[in-house]
Amino acid sequence: MPLRANMILMNTNAQTVTAEFESHLISMTRPNRATEPQPATMAPLDEEAAWRKVLARDRDAGFFYAVTTTGVFCHPWCASRRPLRGNARFFRTAEEAQAAGFRPCKKCSPTTAWGNSLDKVRAHIEGNLDRAVKLQELGRVAGMSPFTVQRLFKSEMGVSPLQYQRALRANQLRGALKSGSSVTDAIYAAGFGSSSRAYDGSSLGMTPARFRDGGRGEQINYAAAQSPFGWMIVGATDRGLCWLALAGTKADAEATLRAEFPEADLTRDASLAHLVDAALESVRAGTDLFANDASECLDLRGTVFQLRVWQALRQIPRGETRTYSQLAREMGRPKATRAVARACALNRVSVVVPCHRVVGVNGSLTGYRWGVERKRKLLDAEKD
Repeated sequence: MPLRANMILMNTNAQTVTAEFESHLISMTRPNRATEPQPATMAPLDEEAAWRKVLARDRDAGFFYAVTTTGVFCHPWCASRRPLRGNARFFRTAEEAQAAGFRPCKKCSPTTAWGNSLDKVRAHIEGNLDRAVKLQELGRVAGMSPFTVQRLFKSEMGVSPLQYQRALRANQLRGALKSGSSVTDAIYAAGFGSSSRAYDGSSLGMTPARFRDGGRGEQINYAAAQSPFGWMIVGATDRGLCWLALAGTKADAEATLRAEFPEADLTRDASLAHLVDAALESVRAGTDLFANDASECLDLRGTVFQLRVWQALRQIPRGETRTYSQLAREMGRPKATRAVARACALNRVSVVVPCHRVVGVNGSLTGYRWGVERKRKLLDAEKD
């Protein structure tokens, strides 16, 4: 079964985790290359080129520089006096600069300037759902180049501006369908220019009619196999891996899938056994099949905040752990510790999205959906 690149956001019954994000359900999909400009893959920072941009006070430089003699880091366009070349260091993100021990400059406020622009960009997109909003337009709103807006928005939100707009429309469509509107009325009320746009699987993960009927008939194939951590079951839609759970018996493992997707059509598929192998390999060697193989994808469903947490979990290296508060700080949301913990608890793709690598503030294993003892075994296996 081909696994196409997609990460779908669906409404869940979970309690809202933050007022800022819960109202915006985001669909993370593979961008439409024909309609959305794509930034090139980032090359390592060329320090000499970066230094020239610092001297030119380039507002579109897209990095930060720090001064070793003062312990401060700045935007390249900061009005402060330029340091000696030998005293300058360069970082792609403010988080990297802070992790290296530098504090933000009080003149250019490198940790807050983009936050203000981000609010403007989000508000502009949210206020114009009935039409296409181009990157050039967002660049004018933020006072940045289109490329910089695209890169920073995706870095902060986990989705591109175009994906964000599509997902907000899809959220309106969900609400209209749940309220009993006809499919046609709901499609146009949500701002879709045509029915074909709304029926695209990237909007809801299923057709609007199927969504209105509670997801009945969605096809999920699955396979189960024994592992050192108990029976492991994987489930996949045609968009990617949507379920990975651990249990004491094969029957219990299969029961977790049925409980999570009660209205779906479930079919055994032995060809999915390689996904079990991929998950175990991520524990043994830290490899990530879903990051390195374009044909293997994740079909994750949650709010934008939950997706950001799950993305952050995948950045924790094998053999390392984070506390919930550390993960919240790394995400730039230091006060969202409880929301981070909640998102970890709602993770549907265990092991591959390694929520087992998050521990209590005192190093205790705390809870784990599939049992604390399994969490201990996973962490012990990753220390080898």
